[in-house]
Amino acid sequence: MKAIELPKAYDPKDFEDRIYAMWKDGGYFKPKDDGSGKDPFVIVIPPPNVTGVLHMGHGLNNSLQDVLIRYWRMKGRPTLWVPGTDHAGIATQNVVERRLKEKGLERHDLGREKFLEETWKVKDEHHTIITKQLEKIGASCDWSRERFTMDEGCSDAVREVFVTLYERDLIYKGEYLVNWCPSCGTALADDEVDHSEKQGGLWEIHYQLSDGSGRLTVATTRPETMFGDT
Repeated sequence: MKAIELPKAYDPKDFEDRIYAMWKDGGYFKPKDDGSGKDPFVIVIPPPNVTGVLHMGHGLNNSLQDVLIRYWRMKGRPTLWVPGTDHAGIATQNVVERRLKEKGLERHDLGREKFLEETWKVKDEHHTIITKQLEKIGASCDWSRERFTMDEGCSDAVREVFVTLYERDLIYKGEYLVNWCPSCGTALADDEVDHSEKQGGLWEIHYQLSDGSGRLTVATTRPETMFGDT
Protein backbone atom coordinates (compact mmCIF):
# COMPACT_ATOMS: atom_id res chain seq x y z
CA MET A 1 0.00 0.00 0.00
CA LYS A 2 1.40 3.35 -1.06
CA ALA A 3 2.11 5.78 1.76
CA ILE A 4 0.08 8.99 1.81
CA GLU A 5 2.14 12.15 1.68
CA LEU A 6 0.86 14.52 4.36
CA PRO A 7 1.90 18.18 4.43
CA LYS A 8 4.16 19.18 7.29
CA ALA A 9 2.03 22.24 8.06
CA TYR A 10 -1.61 23.18 7.58
CA ASP A 11 -2.13 25.49 4.62
CA PRO A 12 -5.51 27.26 4.88
CA LYS A 13 -5.36 28.31 1.23
CA ASP A 14 -6.03 24.70 0.24
CA PHE A 15 -9.45 24.88 1.88
CA GLU A 16 -10.64 28.42 2.59
CA ASP A 17 -11.13 29.62 -0.99
CA ARG A 18 -12.95 26.44 -1.96
CA ILE A 19 -15.24 26.50 1.07
CA TYR A 20 -16.04 30.21 0.69
CA ALA A 21 -16.85 29.71 -3.01
CA MET A 22 -19.23 26.91 -2.02
CA TRP A 23 -20.97 29.18 0.50
CA LYS A 24 -21.19 32.05 -1.96
CA ASP A 25 -22.32 30.04 -5.00
CA GLY A 26 -24.82 28.09 -2.90
CA GLY A 27 -26.57 31.27 -1.79
CA TYR A 28 -25.95 30.55 1.89
CA PHE A 29 -25.50 34.26 2.65
CA LYS A 30 -28.89 35.30 1.26
CA PRO A 31 -31.73 35.91 3.73
CA LYS A 32 -34.27 33.10 3.79
CA ASP A 33 -37.84 33.61 4.97
CA ASP A 34 -39.44 30.31 5.96
CA GLY A 35 -42.78 31.94 6.66
CA SER A 36 -42.39 31.62 10.41
CA GLY A 37 -42.86 35.35 10.93
CA LYS A 38 -39.53 35.79 12.68
CA ASP A 39 -38.14 39.32 12.64
CA PRO A 40 -35.30 39.83 10.15
CA PHE A 41 -31.82 40.63 11.41
CA VAL A 42 -29.96 43.08 9.16
CA ILE A 43 -26.58 44.80 9.34
CA VAL A 44 -25.42 47.34 6.77
CA ILE A 45 -21.64 47.11 6.84
CA PRO A 46 -19.95 50.40 7.82
CA PRO A 47 -18.56 50.94 4.32
CA PRO A 48 -14.75 51.12 4.23
CA ASN A 49 -13.29 54.01 2.26
CA VAL A 50 -11.78 53.30 -1.14
CA THR A 51 -8.81 55.47 -0.16
CA GLY A 52 -6.96 52.31 0.78
CA VAL A 53 -7.36 48.72 1.87
CA LEU A 54 -8.64 47.07 5.06
CA HIS A 55 -6.51 47.25 8.19
CA MET A 56 -6.60 45.40 11.53
CA GLY A 57 -9.43 47.59 12.83
CA HIS A 58 -11.61 46.64 9.88
CA GLY A 59 -10.75 42.99 10.43
CA LEU A 60 -11.86 43.13 14.08
CA ASN A 61 -15.01 45.14 13.40
CA ASN A 62 -16.14 42.95 10.52
CA SER A 63 -15.38 39.76 12.44
CA LEU A 64 -17.66 40.91 15.26
CA GLN A 65 -20.42 41.69 12.77
CA ASP A 66 -19.97 38.29 11.16
CA VAL A 67 -20.33 36.59 14.56
CA LEU A 68 -23.71 38.29 15.07
CA ILE A 69 -24.84 37.56 11.51
CA ARG A 70 -23.96 33.88 11.70
CA TYR A 71 -25.49 33.53 15.18
CA TRP A 72 -28.89 34.86 14.14
CA ARG A 73 -28.75 32.97 10.86
CA MET A 74 -28.30 29.74 12.81
CA LYS A 75 -31.16 30.79 15.10
CA GLY A 76 -33.41 30.74 12.05
CA ARG A 77 -34.10 34.43 11.56
CA PRO A 78 -34.00 35.89 8.02
CA THR A 79 -30.51 37.38 8.18
CA LEU A 80 -28.84 39.87 5.85
CA TRP A 81 -25.42 41.50 5.91
CA VAL A 82 -25.20 44.20 3.23
CA PRO A 83 -21.66 44.88 1.96
CA GLY A 84 -20.46 48.10 0.37
CA THR A 85 -17.74 50.73 0.06
CA ASP A 86 -17.59 54.50 0.54
CA HIS A 87 -16.27 56.97 -2.04
CA ALA A 88 -14.77 59.09 0.82
CA GLY A 89 -14.93 62.32 -1.18
CA ILE A 90 -12.02 64.65 -0.48
CA ALA A 91 -9.92 61.89 1.08
CA THR A 92 -9.97 59.93 -2.19
CA GLN A 93 -9.21 63.11 -4.12
CA ASN A 94 -6.11 63.57 -1.97
CA VAL A 95 -4.96 60.02 -2.74
CA VAL A 96 -5.26 60.71 -6.47
CA GLU A 97 -3.48 64.06 -6.16
CA ARG A 98 -0.56 62.44 -4.30
CA ARG A 99 -0.19 59.93 -7.12
CA LEU A 100 -0.25 62.73 -9.67
CA LYS A 101 2.34 64.66 -7.67
CA GLU A 102 4.72 61.71 -7.96
CA LYS A 103 4.46 62.19 -11.74
CA GLY A 104 4.98 65.95 -11.47
CA LEU A 105 1.33 66.70 -12.26
CA GLU A 106 -1.58 68.51 -10.63
CA ARG A 107 -5.29 67.91 -11.06
CA HIS A 108 -5.60 71.12 -13.08
CA ASP A 109 -3.12 69.70 -15.60
CA LEU A 110 -5.52 66.85 -16.34
CA GLY A 111 -8.82 68.69 -16.41
CA ARG A 112 -12.07 67.55 -14.83
CA GLU A 113 -12.84 64.50 -16.98
CA LYS A 114 -9.35 63.00 -16.91
CA PHE A 115 -9.06 63.61 -13.18
CA LEU A 116 -12.35 61.80 -12.60
CA GLU A 117 -11.05 58.90 -14.69
CA GLU A 118 -8.01 58.64 -12.42
CA THR A 119 -10.28 58.79 -9.37
CA TRP A 120 -12.42 55.91 -10.64
CA LYS A 121 -9.25 53.89 -11.28
CA VAL A 122 -8.27 54.29 -7.62
CA LYS A 123 -11.79 53.33 -6.56
CA ASP A 124 -11.81 50.19 -8.73
CA GLU A 125 -8.32 49.17 -7.60
CA HIS A 126 -9.05 49.42 -3.89
CA HIS A 127 -12.59 48.05 -4.19
CA THR A 128 -11.24 44.84 -5.72
CA ILE A 129 -8.71 44.43 -2.91
CA ILE A 130 -11.26 45.22 -0.18
CA THR A 131 -13.70 42.65 -1.58
CA LYS A 132 -11.01 39.97 -1.67
CA GLN A 133 -9.97 40.82 1.89
CA LEU A 134 -13.54 40.46 3.17
CA GLU A 135 -13.83 37.11 1.42
CA LYS A 136 -10.51 36.00 2.93
CA ILE A 137 -11.76 36.59 6.47
CA GLY A 138 -14.94 34.66 5.63
CA ALA A 139 -17.39 37.58 5.80
CA SER A 140 -20.83 36.10 5.11
CA CYS A 141 -22.16 39.10 3.16
CA ASP A 142 -24.88 38.87 0.53
CA TRP A 143 -22.74 40.04 -2.37
CA SER A 144 -25.74 40.28 -4.69
CA ARG A 145 -26.76 43.38 -2.70
CA GLU A 146 -23.38 45.11 -2.64
CA ARG A 147 -23.53 48.90 -2.82
CA PHE A 148 -21.19 51.84 -3.46
CA THR A 149 -22.09 55.21 -1.96
CA MET A 150 -22.10 56.85 -5.40
CA ASP A 151 -24.45 54.29 -6.93
CA GLU A 152 -27.41 56.05 -8.52
CA GLY A 153 -29.93 54.71 -6.01
CA CYS A 154 -27.81 55.75 -3.03
CA SER A 155 -27.22 59.23 -4.44
CA ASP A 156 -30.94 59.68 -5.13
CA ALA A 157 -31.76 58.65 -1.55
CA VAL A 158 -29.30 61.17 -0.10
CA ARG A 159 -30.68 64.00 -2.25
CA GLU A 160 -34.24 63.10 -1.29
CA VAL A 161 -33.38 63.16 2.42
CA PHE A 162 -31.71 66.57 2.14
CA VAL A 163 -34.68 68.01 0.25
CA THR A 164 -37.09 66.57 2.82
CA LEU A 165 -35.08 67.98 5.73
CA TYR A 166 -34.97 71.39 4.02
CA GLU A 167 -38.72 71.38 3.39
CA ARG A 168 -39.28 70.63 7.08
CA ASP A 169 -36.99 73.53 8.08
CA LEU A 170 -34.63 71.11 9.80
CA ILE A 171 -31.58 72.25 7.82
CA TYR A 172 -30.65 75.61 6.38
CA LYS A 173 -27.92 77.38 4.48
CA GLY A 174 -26.32 80.26 6.31
CA GLU A 175 -23.11 82.04 7.19
CA TYR A 176 -21.01 80.43 9.91
CA LEU A 177 -17.42 79.47 10.69
CA VAL A 178 -16.11 76.48 8.76
CA ASN A 179 -12.86 74.56 8.39
CA TRP A 180 -11.47 75.75 5.05
CA CYS A 181 -8.79 73.96 3.05
CA PRO A 182 -6.93 76.44 0.82
CA SER A 183 -5.44 73.56 -1.18
CA CYS A 184 -8.70 71.75 -1.96
CA GLY A 185 -10.69 74.97 -2.13
CA THR A 186 -13.53 73.56 -0.07
CA ALA A 187 -14.92 73.28 3.44
CA LEU A 188 -13.87 70.31 5.56
CA ALA A 189 -15.74 68.36 8.21
CA ASP A 190 -14.35 68.49 11.75
CA ASP A 191 -13.17 64.86 11.54
CA GLU A 192 -11.07 65.73 8.47
CA VAL A 193 -9.06 68.33 10.42
CA ASP A 194 -5.88 67.53 12.33
CA HIS A 195 -5.15 69.95 15.18
CA SER A 196 -1.61 70.68 16.30
CA GLU A 197 -0.34 72.44 19.41
CA LYS A 198 2.10 75.32 18.97
CA GLN A 199 4.00 77.46 21.44
CA GLY A 200 2.58 80.97 21.50
CA GLY A 201 2.88 84.19 23.44
CA LEU A 202 0.64 86.08 25.84
CA TRP A 203 0.50 89.77 25.00
CA GLU A 204 -0.47 92.54 27.38
CA ILE A 205 -2.12 95.63 25.94
CA HIS A 206 -2.33 98.73 28.11
CA TYR A 207 -5.24 101.12 27.62
CA GLN A 208 -4.83 104.55 29.18
CA LEU A 209 -7.85 105.78 31.11
CA SER A 210 -9.42 108.96 29.73
CA ASP A 211 -8.86 110.91 32.95
CA GLY A 212 -5.18 110.00 33.01
CA SER A 213 -5.49 108.30 36.38
CA GLY A 214 -4.04 105.02 35.23
CA ARG A 215 -4.39 102.29 32.70
CA LEU A 216 -6.34 99.12 32.01
CA THR A 217 -4.33 96.03 31.04
CA VAL A 218 -5.80 93.33 28.83
CA ALA A 219 -3.90 90.09 28.13
CA THR A 220 -4.48 88.23 24.87
CA THR A 221 -2.95 85.54 22.67
CA ARG A 222 -4.32 87.32 19.58
CA PRO A 223 -2.94 90.89 19.53
CA GLU A 224 -4.10 91.34 15.95
CA THR A 225 -7.65 91.65 17.27
CA MET A 226 -6.82 94.75 19.33
CA PHE A 227 -8.00 97.01 16.54
CA GLY A 228 -11.51 95.74 17.12
CA ASP A 229 -11.49 96.59 20.83
CA THR A 230 -13.89 99.33 21.88
